[in-house]
Amino acid sequence: MDSDPVRGVDRRRLLGWGGLTAAGAAAAAAQLADARPGHAAPAPTYPHAVPPDARPGGAYDRYVARLAAEDRFSGVVLLSHRGRTVLSRSYGMADKEKGIRNHQGVAFNLSSAGKPFGAVAVLQLAQRGEVRLSDTVGTYLTGFSREIAEKVTLHHLLSGTSGLDTPAEDLQRVFRSREEVREFYEWWARQSKPVAAPGTPTDHSGAEVTIPALIVEAVTGMTYWDYVEEHVFRRCGMTGTAFSTRPQWLADKHIAHSYMRQADGSRVDAVRHLDRGSPDPLQLGKNPARGFIDPPGDGGFATAPDLVRFAHALADGTVLSRPYAELFTGPKIPLAPQGGGLRGGRTTSADASFGTYMMPVSLIKGQWVYGRAGVNPGSFASWNIYPDTGWVGVILGNYDDVPFQEIIQREMRAVIG
Repeated sequence: MDSDPVRGVDRRRLLGWGGLTAAGAAAAAAQLADARPGHAAPAPTYPHAVPPDARPGGAYDRYVARLAAEDRFSGVVLLSHRGRTVLSRSYGMADKEKGIRNHQGVAFNLSSAGKPFGAVAVLQLAQRGEVRLSDTVGTYLTGFSREIAEKVTLHHLLSGTSGLDTPAEDLQRVFRSREEVREFYEWWARQSKPVAAPGTPTDHSGAEVTIPALIVEAVTGMTYWDYVEEHVFRRCGMTGTAFSTRPQWLADKHIAHSYMRQADGSRVDAVRHLDRGSPDPLQLGKNPARGFIDPPGDGGFATAPDLVRFAHALADGTVLSRPYAELFTGPKIPLAPQGGGLRGGRTTSADASFGTYMMPVSLIKGQWVYGRAGVNPGSFASWNIYPDTGWVGVILGNYDDVPFQEIIQREMRAVIG
């Protein structure tokens, strides 16, 4: 799974709660918070409901265009308000070798930004009465230690409070099939060890992602990938979103290749160069294309319009009933301040951001913001939902050296004011 420090920020912590969104929200909250202690700012009103900075030609649009002109951003950005696209921009190349440009119909690697779909899958089963969030791992799976099988619940796993630690992954391994990927990650999850009592916040244990996916498979009799594609993506109308395999990534002109920055400053196509990897110390040598398909519970490829469709399906009861959608996004545990790594060394109070099920939610200037982000070598993805005002923001890229935190903060500033 993904973790490493970028531009002075602890990405292990960021991606633990998706974490770029949590960090971006924390920084934006510090910049945008009401100056009067104890007073929540009212939801702002805008002429024609569109703030100036969010409009075409506004500050956010100009900022991303400048990054692209400097070859510091390649991908798409999208802002949607109450179902209407307000800003849609595409920059750079999806496949430089074939001369295919990025556009709104191109799918990008989600990395950790795909983890909430696993939580949605579990909540669908709970909604149908096929699982209970209080059930322990051993209710559905065998082969785990007694401490895990009898004490760790689905709620613990989804909320990031399992107390489990998972061994480091073998980043050099090249997988050749879906079956090989599934078998490895099931084995890997079973190597997890309790390091704290269940209910203790955990630093992004991989088991918390994989075990719920294995439970989905045990209950439904389907692979995790097939279940989510059928019951989440297709139900939401996300026709451009899928768990694509490496051969599909190579052949499909609608999937952006990931371009990894190398130590010498060059960028290399991860899909065509499995022998090359990231120079980042905490994921040294990692190449996401070696995986053949993303691990159960993680990743996938999505288009920007599809992520907007997911946001609307979450709001209108299409993918989860309203009570279960509220359970999905409801605050579970407070997240600690992000510390001095953010721009200007600013922090925000611990109750500004909260962990939910596989994603963070934050209060910024009196408004809720929830979503998820993720980074892999050669890619970056972020989707934010602003439920109080009807906005959805999506940022997808196929470079790994973009100022991702700043882009998220700029989006939030454009939408919130």
